Amino acid sequence: MLKGIDPRISPELLYALAQMGHGDDLAIVDANFPAASLARHLPFKNVIYLSGRLQAAVQLVLGLMPLDAFVPAAATTMQVVGDPDAVPEPVAEIIPLIEGAGSSLQSVDRFGFYELTRSSFAILQLTDIRPYGNVILKKGVLPPIRPNRQ
Repeated sequence: MLKGIDPRISPELLYALAQMGHGDDLAIVDANFPAASLARHLPFKNVIYLSGRLQAAVQLVLGLMPLDAFVPAAATTMQVVGDPDAVPEPVAEIIPLIEGAGSSLQSVDRFGFYELTRSSFAILQLTDIRPYGNVILKKGVLPPIRPNRQ
C-alpha cells in the first residue's frame, strides 16, 4: 500500500501509466470489448483489469496522468453503431471529467476505435457491462516543478 494512491489502482496499472510517455494512449474499455485479442500486440501486452464503471476508472487515471494539451481532443470514444451522434450513458458521465482536465472528446466509428486501440500503449478493461463504455486517453506532460524560493 502506498500513501496518496487510491487502493483500487493496481501495481500493474501504476507501472503501465509510469511507463507511458507523452502522446501514448491508454484504452479504457468495457467488459464486452475484445481486449485480450488486441492487447497481445501492444507494448504492454497484458490486459489490466479494474472492477467498476468507466466514470470511476477515468477519474482514477486522470488523478495520476495528465491529458495531452497539444491535440484538439485527448479523449476518443466509440460511436454507437447506426447512430453516431448518440451519447451513451457511460460517455455522458465522463464528459465533465475530460473537460475538467482541460480537454474534449472526439468519437470514431467502431472499427476506427479498434484501430486506435491497436496503436495504444495499454488496455485497461473494466467490469462495466454497459455498451459503448470505452475511451482512449492520450497522455500529456507534467508542468515543470518550480523550486520554492524563500
